[in-house]
Amino acid sequence: MKKILITLILLAGLTGFAQIERVEPPNWWTGFEETELQLMVYGENIGNATPNIDHPDVSIENVEKADSPNYLFIDLEIGNAKAGIFDITFELDNGSEEVYEYELKSREKPASEYVGFDNTDAIYLITPDRFANGDKSNDSFDFLNEKTKDREDDYGRHGGDIRGIINHLDYIDEMGFTAIWPSPLVINDMKSGSYHGYAMTDFYKVDPRFGTLEEYRELADKAAGRGIKLVMDQVANHAGVEHWWMDDLPFDNWINFQEKFENGEDLVYSNHRRTTNQDLYASETDKNGMTEGWFVETMPDLNQENPFMAKYLIQNSIWWIETLGLGGIRQDTYPYPDKAFMSDWAGAIMAEYPNFNIVGEEWSLNPLLIRYWQDGVDNGYDSNLKSTMDFAMQNKIVTGLKAEESWGTGLVEIYEGLANDFAYADPENIMIFPDNHDKSRIYTQLGEDVAKTKMTVAYMAILPRIFQMYYGTEILMDDTENPGDHGLIRTEFPGGWDDNEVNAFTGEGLSEEKAEMQEFVKKVMNYRKNSEAIHSGETKHFAPEDGTYLITRKAGDEVVVLILNKNEEAVTLELERFSELNLKGETFKNLISEETFQWEDSLELTEEGVYFFTTKME
Repeated sequence: MKKILITLILLAGLTGFAQIERVEPPNWWTGFEETELQLMVYGENIGNATPNIDHPDVSIENVEKADSPNYLFIDLEIGNAKAGIFDITFELDNGSEEVYEYELKSREKPASEYVGFDNTDAIYLITPDRFANGDKSNDSFDFLNEKTKDREDDYGRHGGDIRGIINHLDYIDEMGFTAIWPSPLVINDMKSGSYHGYAMTDFYKVDPRFGTLEEYRELADKAAGRGIKLVMDQVANHAGVEHWWMDDLPFDNWINFQEKFENGEDLVYSNHRRTTNQDLYASETDKNGMTEGWFVETMPDLNQENPFMAKYLIQNSIWWIETLGLGGIRQDTYPYPDKAFMSDWAGAIMAEYPNFNIVGEEWSLNPLLIRYWQDGVDNGYDSNLKSTMDFAMQNKIVTGLKAEESWGTGLVEIYEGLANDFAYADPENIMIFPDNHDKSRIYTQLGEDVAKTKMTVAYMAILPRIFQMYYGTEILMDDTENPGDHGLIRTEFPGGWDDNEVNAFTGEGLSEEKAEMQEFVKKVMNYRKNSEAIHSGETKHFAPEDGTYLITRKAGDEVVVLILNKNEEAVTLELERFSELNLKGETFKNLISEETFQWEDSLELTEEGVYFFTTKME
C-alpha cells in the first residue's frame, strides 16, 4: 500500500508539531523548460524545520521562512530528473523527523500538442451551477458553509455540475461549438452567493458540489474526443474570504490591505480606474487604488508583488493545464492585478506551451484599452497575452442595431467599429460575444427583437474574431424582468433538471420562436466550423446605405456574403455597387432558407433580418 504523506510521526501533543497539512503544488512533472519548482509547505511550526532531499537529480536550492511559523517555501531544482516519488525529510527542532512523499509525473503529451483556442473556434460559455444537474448526490454537503441548494434563490446553489456538462456534450457538439468555457469549478466554500465560482477558497480543489477532479478530467477527455477544447476560467486577482489560508496568512503582505483586514478595520476597495494601466500621466495614488483595492468585502485582493504569491499563481495555472490537458485559459479581471506580474504570468505559460492561448477580460468600450493588453503591440508593455475580449465591438453592434438609421447612427456605427481593427496587432485573436455571464442577455439588450438577435449572432460569427456564446442565447434566454441582474442572467437551462417542463436539449416544449432561433444558431455555428473563408479569408465590407450593410469573407472559391437589413418593408439591393467583388454570375445558397440565387444586377430583401449567403454548397 502506498504510504500517505508522512512515514514517521511523533504525537503532536508531545512534540508541539502536527502533521504536514499541505504541500502545494500537490505534484509536479518532469520535462518543463523551467526546471525550478517552489513548494509551499503548511503545517504547525513547519517553518522551524530543515528540509533535506537525498536524490541524485533533485536538489534544494533555497529555503525561505514565512512570517507565519506554519509555512515553509522550498525551491527545488528538478533538472532532468525522472518521474517518480521521492522523500522530503523535515528535521524538526526537537530532533525528530517527518518524511513527506512527493511525486514527479511524466507529462502525458509534448508541449506542442497543447493547442489553444483560436479564431477557428466557437466557444460555449457555461455557468455550471445553472446548466444541468447530472448528479443529484453532490447537490449539498453538511461540511460546507453553504449547506443546501435553493433553486428558488437566483443567488443560491441550484445543483448543476460537471456530470451535467458531460451528459450534454453531444448537444454542444451538434450545435457546432468547438470549445467550452465553464466558469470556475474550483471550490468556493463561502457562506452564500458563490455559485458563480469566482471566490476560490482552495486553488487546487474542485468544488464537491460540481464533482471531483476525476470528473473534471473526464470532461476534458470526453470533450477532446469530440474535438472540443476545454477552457479553464481562472482568477489571479482575488480569492474568497473563506480561503483556507485567510486564518493564517504566510506573509504580512500576502493580500493587499492585510493589516486592515486582520484588525477588522474598514477595507479599501478598488477605484476601478482601469485606464491607470495605460495612462502616461496617472498618479501613483490612482494606480495603487486600482490594483490594490478589494473588489468586495468577500474577495481579498491578492498581492502579486509578493514573489511567493506570484510563483504560487503561475505554478497553479501550469498545474491545471497539465492536469486537465487544457485548450486555453480565460483570465478574470485582467487589468486589476499587478500588470508586471500579469506579463510574467502569461509569459511563463506561453514559454511552456507555445501553441496555447489565454484570453483576458478587459471590460472596456475603448479599443485602445483592449489593444494595450494584446501581445505584439508596440506600447512599452510586453503583455505575452494573445487574446482579449471585444466589449467595444459588442457594444457597437448592439447600439448600431437599436439606433435609428441616419448618416452617423445605426448600421454605420457597426461599420465604423470594425474599422478600428487597424489598431490591433492581431484582430483574429480578439474574442467577440453577444453576451456573457456578467451582461444582460443579448435578446434583452435588443428589446426582445428576434431579427436583430439573429443579425448579431451571424455578424459576429463571420468576423475575423474568436466567437463566444453564452449558454441559452441559442434559445433566446432573457433577463428582461430585471435587466442586468446576475442571478436572472444565469437562469437554469431548460432540460437540465428532471422537473423542467421544457427541454431545450431535445427541443421538447420549446416555443416555435425559440426552436427556430436554436436551429438558426446550429446552422451558423456548424457552417462556421468548416469555413476556410471565415477562418482565414479576406474581409471586405461596404459602408451601409438605406438600412442595409454588406460584409464578405473570401478564401479560394468560397465566398460568404452577409447582409444586415433593418428595413421592415421589402427593398431592392442594387448589386452593381459591389462589382469589385467579381461575383456576377456566381450561384449562392442562403444558409438559413437553403434557397439558391444567381448574383446578377439586384437582390430582393423581403423582410428585416440577416441574409447569409455562401458559394460553398453543403
